[in-house]
Amino acid sequence: MKNTMIGVDLAKNVIVLHGASMNGHVKFRKKLSRLQFQKFMTEHPSAVVVMEACGSAHYWAREMTKLGHEVKLIAPQYVKPFVKRQKNDAADAEAIVIAAQRPEMRFVEPKSEEQQARAVLFRARQRLVHQRTDLVNALRAILYEYGHAVAQGIHHIPRIKEIVEEPKSNLPELVRHECQDLIDQIAWKTERIEAKIVQLRKLATETETMRRLQTMPGVGPLTALAVEAFAPDMASFKRGRDFAAWLGLVPRQHSSGGKERLGRVSKEGQADIRQLLIIGAMSRLNWLGRRSISKGSWLANMLARKPRMLVAIALANKMARAIWAMLRTNEDYRNPASAAAA
Repeated sequence: MKNTMIGVDLAKNVIVLHGASMNGHVKFRKKLSRLQFQKFMTEHPSAVVVMEACGSAHYWAREMTKLGHEVKLIAPQYVKPFVKRQKNDAADAEAIVIAAQRPEMRFVEPKSEEQQARAVLFRARQRLVHQRTDLVNALRAILYEYGHAVAQGIHHIPRIKEIVEEPKSNLPELVRHECQDLIDQIAWKTERIEAKIVQLRKLATETETMRRLQTMPGVGPLTALAVEAFAPDMASFKRGRDFAAWLGLVPRQHSSGGKERLGRVSKEGQADIRQLLIIGAMSRLNWLGRRSISKGSWLANMLARKPRMLVAIALANKMARAIWAMLRTNEDYRNPASAAAA
């Protein structure tokens, strides 16, 4: 049984440790370089090592596990209430230990190298999309200064090309060249995005988990890959409702005195999966997706009474719960209406 808990405040060059017994008595405090930290933990007897889930935390979690230590990661927002007075590295390391010793504390599952690699590729595509959006908005802003109002959206680029290439337009030659340069950059970004999407779709066929997730309507390769890359083991959630709450797909609460006050969706969870699930739910509610909604079903009744965006969030919540059930039971998606009819 491990009798020491070590709180680790990570940084690029200096790492601060706070060692304590399992009942909270301080054993040591140290400030080490990265190499000294590696050496110290190699020589130290097996212990419970606790870190904030921040940059490099998953790497160090894997390294500490190789050395025989038990590793726990805590979300930074759960550590902050335990920092005493002034904030510094030593106080943070101590707060990490105090927080980890709370019996009700929730921990973050360390990611494997494969999960992090998929997350890097996923975020690379997101970064390119954001950069392309910035370029499109810059191009629209320039044209607006000369009286050309163009609607938002990448699909309006052909209209922008027409304005820039029009020989009789009122654009000065210098502005025309600048706009053409932005158009070329947008085209290059689009090529890179499409290449990333092809790569992501190929990855989405490599594991049984991602194949299984794509049997659910509204879940495509990107959503399946996001679940594989960012979600922890579903065994860490007791029920599908807990997974939906982890994604931030539950109402924000401001309840008191036994009176429940529920607000908009909390958005306090994993943003990538939540965003994709809502997009997938919206695809099932557009004019084409509605054809598959049977009359009298829960979804049809909701659409008849509630705004479409609210229905999409409710559907995304149901999709999250279904994902939890599919991964816990290792089963493909089963349509509830079809299952009830059978």
